[in-house]
Amino acid sequence: QVQLVESGGGLVQAGGSLRLSCVASGRTFSIYRMGWFRQAPGKEREFVARIMWSAFTTSYADSVKGRFTISRDNPKNTMYLQMNSLKPDDTAVYYCAADTRGGGGYDHWGQGTQVTVSS
Repeated sequence: QVQLVESGGGLVQAGGSLRLSCVASGRTFSIYRMGWFRQAPGKEREFVARIMWSAFTTSYADSVKGRFTISRDNPKNTMYLQMNSLKPDDTAVYYCAADTRGGGGYDHWGQGTQVTVSS
């Protein structure tokens, strides 16, 4: 199993920046890809960004392109989400996730970290 712990959330004013971290432990050797998702009140969970664990291939939701950057540090078993130019509609609980099924789906999830962007 893989355990994921997010951190770095908080309250920030519009236009500000935050960096989220997700530390993985356990069977980290089995990770195929990792991603960030978010869920705002009254909305479904949505994809934000993902990165392949053995390559530099990344993907972003259109809503965050040019503002968010996903990165990884494999020796530290850590994934990051650098969020710049934050908007109030970025407010959500952000979750990190890991796919240990070789692309079959995200089967491990963190507990989430709250990001609140004020006007």
